[in-house]
Amino acid sequence: MNDVNRQWLLNGRPDESNPVVIEDHFRFNEAKRPAVTAGTFLVRTLYLSIDPAMQGWMRQLADYMPAMKIGDVMLGRGVGRVVESEQAEYAVGDLVYGVFGWQDYFLSDGRDRNGVAVGKAPKKVAPASVLGALGTTGMTAYFGLFDLGRPVPGDTVLISGAAGAVGSLVGQLAAFAGCRTIGIAGGGKKCDWVVKELGFDACIDYQSEKVVDRVAALAPDGINVFFDNVGGSVLEAGLANLAMNARVVLCGGIAGYTKIIPGPANYMQLVMKRARMEGFIVLDYMPRFPEGMARMSQWLAQGRLKETLDVADGFEKAPKALIGLFSGANLGKQLVRIGDDPAA
Repeated sequence: MNDVNRQWLLNGRPDESNPVVIEDHFRFNEAKRPAVTAGTFLVRTLYLSIDPAMQGWMRQLADYMPAMKIGDVMLGRGVGRVVESEQAEYAVGDLVYGVFGWQDYFLSDGRDRNGVAVGKAPKKVAPASVLGALGTTGMTAYFGLFDLGRPVPGDTVLISGAAGAVGSLVGQLAAFAGCRTIGIAGGGKKCDWVVKELGFDACIDYQSEKVVDRVAALAPDGINVFFDNVGGSVLEAGLANLAMNARVVLCGGIAGYTKIIPGPANYMQLVMKRARMEGFIVLDYMPRFPEGMARMSQWLAQGRLKETLDVADGFEKAPKALIGLFSGANLGKQLVRIGDDPAA
């Protein structure tokens, strides 16, 4: 076991005047591997989860994550193996997950950096899936769609960011519920993948098509559920085409992560269509994660649910992987593999 603990530290922040994440916002560091003491255990991180919300964490805009000071280890979710333990509830070899930060090793007293209990992954699950379909990404798709979207057979469901981590799962889950699915993605290749590989009924290329008109053409009776990961003009396009009593799920707003965008000008559509628009944070559903993980595990095992993991190999790739999210470089869930599994 290596005595060196590689880390990426916060070296600067995006701000309102320049919200773009750049490599200079991070600084590489080598620290000593933490020593296990009574009541603690040591996790060797295997994969880092790369999420658009990290830009907000860096800017201290998320009240559900601890504030980071310049020089702190970059916040981030990870999955890893317990390699040393003086804690009765966590044994060597356990596959665990939580907010460990961008580093090789995390010393825990049972809690992660967010003060939340370190989770134990289900048996016989691939480590990467713990951050994908079975992690917060999958739980976001599952609870966002079924609890907030409440799809019923025959509904038309519109998903923005359809080739991304959450959107690619939401479309499949909506199809399982007997719904017609329309995705929005950037570029012909992504749209083809969303339709041919994931089984969406249609996909709109926002780079070459006028989204509001294409939604109207594909859903002449309106959208029953709109699962939005983008915001901005895409959100307005969805609102312009709502069916009566539609449900709009606000999951993310990646369009506003790198530039300032106004709120929707046509929000009165919610009134005219007697629709409901609601945002959520998946951490509020943590007590119900076992329920969601059980359902998602079953669909994965049956081969019905396709999990797409875009894995960058190497600890040094983490900053570029995060930056790439905002230009649409990823397909599916973006991860960074930083270590070999001791249990392999």
